[in-house]
Amino acid sequence: MKILLTGANGYIGRRLLPILVMQGHELVCLVRDKRRIELEEKLIDKVQFFEADLLKPEQLQDLPKDIEASYYLVHSLGSSSNEFQQMEKDTASNYVEALNTTNCKQIIYLSGISNDHSLSKHLSSRKNAEGILASAKAELTVLRAAIIIGSGGASFEIIRDLVEKLPVMVAPKWLRTRCQPIAVRNVINYLSGIIGKNESYGKTYDIGGPDILTYKEMLLIFAKVRGLKRYIITLPVLTPRLSSYWLHFVTATSYKIASSLVSSMKNEVIVQNKGIENIVPQELIPYSEAVKMAFDRIAQNEVVSSWKDAFASSKINTELMEFVQVPTYGCFVDKRTATFRRQRSEVLQNIWEIGGDRGWYYWNFLWKIRGYLDKAVGGVGLRRGRRSPDQLVVGDSLDFWRVLVADKQEGRLLLYAEMRLPGEAWLEFKITKDNEENKLTQTATFRPHGLFGRLYWYSVFIFHEFIFKGMMNRIINHGENEKDSAVVV
Repeated sequence: MKILLTGANGYIGRRLLPILVMQGHELVCLVRDKRRIELEEKLIDKVQFFEADLLKPEQLQDLPKDIEASYYLVHSLGSSSNEFQQMEKDTASNYVEALNTTNCKQIIYLSGISNDHSLSKHLSSRKNAEGILASAKAELTVLRAAIIIGSGGASFEIIRDLVEKLPVMVAPKWLRTRCQPIAVRNVINYLSGIIGKNESYGKTYDIGGPDILTYKEMLLIFAKVRGLKRYIITLPVLTPRLSSYWLHFVTATSYKIASSLVSSMKNEVIVQNKGIENIVPQELIPYSEAVKMAFDRIAQNEVVSSWKDAFASSKINTELMEFVQVPTYGCFVDKRTATFRRQRSEVLQNIWEIGGDRGWYYWNFLWKIRGYLDKAVGGVGLRRGRRSPDQLVVGDSLDFWRVLVADKQEGRLLLYAEMRLPGEAWLEFKITKDNEENKLTQTATFRPHGLFGRLYWYSVFIFHEFIFKGMMNRIINHGENEKDSAVVV
C-alpha cells in the first residue's frame, strides 16, 4: 500500500516510519525539509520525500495522486495559545484539500482523548481538527490517546524532570485528575495495525493502557521505579498561570507548551470509546513497565525520537535551513583556530558529544547560570539536553541550541541559538587540514537587534574571552593524557 506520512520527523512519526516500511508499505513522507531526517541505510531506498509546508497550500499541488492511505500526525502545541488553534485549522484544511486530489481511501489521525463537555483549548483544537479531516473524501479513523509514555516523549521527560529534581513537591490541584497513560509501543502497534481495516472506517477509538491513575500516582510510581522517595503536597491556590510557570521553571518544557498541558490537565482522559482492541489485539503494557522500558532505551542510547527535536519546541518557525548560511554583515564574530596532533576522529567525537550530560567543557557553571537566566525570561534553558549522548542529526535540540548542520565527513557542526537574545547567534565547529596538520576552527557569530543587542555583546565579551578559549582547548584535549596539545591562534 502507498502511504502518505505527515509528521514523519516528529516524535511518533520517526518511530512509525520504519515499522510501516518493514510491513512492506511504500512510504511518501511529507516534510518541510528532508535533511532533518536521518534514515538507516536499509530504509533510504524504500522511502520517498515530498517537501512542503501544510500552511502553504500551493506547495501541495504536486502531491502524488496514487496515495492509498495517509497518517495525519501534525499538531501545533508549541505555538502560542492565540495561534495554535488557527494553525491547526489551516493545516488540516490544506491537507484535506490536497488529499482530495489523490486516490486516498483512509486517513488515520492521532488525536487526544476529549470526552469531557468542557475541553481545554488544546483538546478542543484537536477535536476541531477531527471534524475538518472527516470532511475529506477518504474515510477517517481517529485514535484518541491519553498520555503517551516513552523515551524522549514530552510527558515522560516532564515527569522525569519533576521526579528526579524535586524530593518534595508543592504541586497544583490538577495532580488529582485521572488519566490512562499508554506506552508508546502500544500506540505504534495501534497505528500500524489499523491501516486498511475497513471496519475502522469512520470510527473513533480511545486508546489507553491498563492503568487508570491520577497524575500524583504517576509521579510516585515513576519515583518508585527510579528508586527515589518523593513527597507531594497539592495546593488549590496554584492557578493555571502559576502552574504553567511552575512547570516551565522546573522542567525542560517551554512556557507555551506548559500552559497548553496545564489547561488540558483539568480534563480526565479515560478510555470510553472502545473497540480497537478487537481489531488490533495486543497486550497492553502497564505504566510502571512502560517507564522501565523507556529507561532501558535511554541506557542503551536507543532513543529514536524526542519531542524537543520537533519545530513545535523551537523558536524557529520558518524553514530550518534558512539559518544555515551564517551572516557576516552587521555581525560580531569571535573566531578562534587551533592546530592539534591527536587523531581527527577523537576531536570530532568530542565535538559531537558537547552539551547534555557532558556539558560545554569549560566553566560549566556559567553555562548553567545562563540557562537559569534564560528560563527566568521564558526561554528554553539548558534542561532540554540532547536526544543521544554521542549522535547528532540536523534538527536535534542541544540544550538551548538547535543543530543546523551535523556533517562528520566534512567535520562541521553548526548550531543556532534558541535562548532568549537581543539578536541571533550561531556557534560553529569545523575541522580542516592545514599544511598536513589538523586545524579546529571555532566561530561564534552574533547579529544584534538594535542598540540593546550591541550592549549585550559588549557585556559578555570578557566572559567569551575565557569561555571560548577554554572550551576549544578542552574539546581538543578531552580524554587524552597529553596536556596542552592545542595551539590556539
